[in-house]
Amino acid sequence: MSGQEGAPIRVMLVDDQELLRAGFRMVLAAQPDIEVVAEAGDGARALEVLRGTDVDVVLMDVRMPGMDGVEATARIQGPKVLILTTFDLDEYALAAVKAGASGFLLKDVPPDDLLNAIRAVHAGDAVMAPSTLRRMLDRFAANLPDQDLPDGAGLTPREREVLLMVARGLSNLEIAAALEVAEATVKTHLGRVLAKLGLRDRAQAVVYAYEARLVVPSHRPRA
Repeated sequence: MSGQEGAPIRVMLVDDQELLRAGFRMVLAAQPDIEVVAEAGDGARALEVLRGTDVDVVLMDVRMPGMDGVEATARIQGPKVLILTTFDLDEYALAAVKAGASGFLLKDVPPDDLLNAIRAVHAGDAVMAPSTLRRMLDRFAANLPDQDLPDGAGLTPREREVLLMVARGLSNLEIAAALEVAEATVKTHLGRVLAKLGLRDRAQAVVYAYEARLVVPSHRPRA
């Protein structure tokens, strides 16, 4: 459930390390537009709390005892999920993005980047460091299935071009500049790509492009 316009962004912290939750809570509590409304020490408890608490964004640790962040993310309906990971080459973070997370952050993320990520995800954007995501995908590329765009996907040449640029880590503004179109036009193309491929957001679009072998480990689009 989304917060009302002008209301603080309601955040839930999910991490089995209480000290880390306390650190994040201190950073977030200093912001007038963000409110920590719930906490949990594992995925199962997070799902229980979410049943009775209105939350906009969940900061979700990946590796936790019991139900981990990947399984919990796949079961969450409504709130946006930002994955927290200790290592920038964490296969669990990739799995969580595929499960529906809107992106991922390293646990040592600078406070300003954390705050900007929460606001961005709440606004409907995906948050991920393109270089980090590429390293993750390259590491596990050998295990990705060899597949192509599904029959009937119906992407236009321009939509395919936008998908490839997104997969290479370009922002909407950068894509607009490269294609010499308005940023709103890029958003429209990306929206159509997501709808046609049945993807949730930008993060899943990047993963899809790698899994479909549209982008290979060298980061060059396939001809």
